[in-house]
Amino acid sequence: MIIPTEPIGSLPRPRALLEGIRAFQEGRVSKEEMDSLYDIAVRDAVRDLEATGSSVISDGEQAKPSFATYPLHGLGNLAPDGATIPFSDGHVRQLPRLTAGPFRYATYADAYLAAAQRHAKAPVKQAVISASALSLIYPPGGLAGYPQGAFIDDLLREHETDIRRCLERNAHTVQIDFTEGRLALKLDPSGQLLKSFIELNNRVLDRFSAEQRSRIGVHTCPGGDRDATHSADIDYAELLPELFRLKAGKFYIQLASEPNRARVLQIIRQHAKQEQRIFVGVIDPINARVETPQEVRDRVLEAARYIAPERLGTTDDCGFAPFSDDESTPRETALEKIRARVAGTALAAQMLDR
Repeated sequence: MIIPTEPIGSLPRPRALLEGIRAFQEGRVSKEEMDSLYDIAVRDAVRDLEATGSSVISDGEQAKPSFATYPLHGLGNLAPDGATIPFSDGHVRQLPRLTAGPFRYATYADAYLAAAQRHAKAPVKQAVISASALSLIYPPGGLAGYPQGAFIDDLLREHETDIRRCLERNAHTVQIDFTEGRLALKLDPSGQLLKSFIELNNRVLDRFSAEQRSRIGVHTCPGGDRDATHSADIDYAELLPELFRLKAGKFYIQLASEPNRARVLQIIRQHAKQEQRIFVGVIDPINARVETPQEVRDRVLEAARYIAPERLGTTDDCGFAPFSDDESTPRETALEKIRARVAGTALAAQMLDR
């Protein structure tokens, strides 16, 4: 038996890249020099991830400014004072605000995929941001000459294009990052905001065939930035029944850091559809302690009591540095945790195969 194991996306950036980004922002490094630094960082991330024994890798998101805002980087019709996302340690991330239409992506994720595939021997997955997350850049007061309905039409077309281009470039999986799902319940405890997010994302997923949707996944977590979360206090029981309404073939679910994993697994068993593969989080990226392969093995075996092994996979709870300036986790710690995930998943597969 083989239990698939995949990363969520990001690795901590090397010091040389972080210094180069700051120098570029200050005008001390040319675009050509910056592009070279990004290429070196992607090459090294691919090498390091393949060295962990991972059968599926990512580019470590080395060239993304953040997992959420990469399509917006460089657009001229944005202001910096958009929606804010407060984290449990008090720091805040802020989205930009759209100032005029039409809405178009400045960058599609297949550019990152192509850069990684140039260096990779293993299959490469590609993360994309959800339509629901990007919907938050439209100002609550509206825009003259560009109604919200027109924005949504443009957003759905651009998000579909983002996914489709990655599928056409043979991404192993296209993973939709939906970390705002749990946050939606904090912003609106009635659940109406979450329902609207689910419906919006399904309007995109409906544009793909069943075969294509089997290669599209959804990642959920309570955020993970600078060792803090934005919505871990929200009960998973409120999110998961709605989450599995999404018409995706794979789900990547933060679980290692949950205080009652068995309860969450019971909810997954109750609501996940038979055709959906469940990748359970077995590594906690914001905990400095490195899990052992035996701990990972035991977490997989626990999950197999609730989810049929042939529908089971493993992953990390979240990326290790979803924003480019997140330096809270040493790179080698992240790689040690990934090695434990790979080894522990293999140990569990051996036991389940007996």
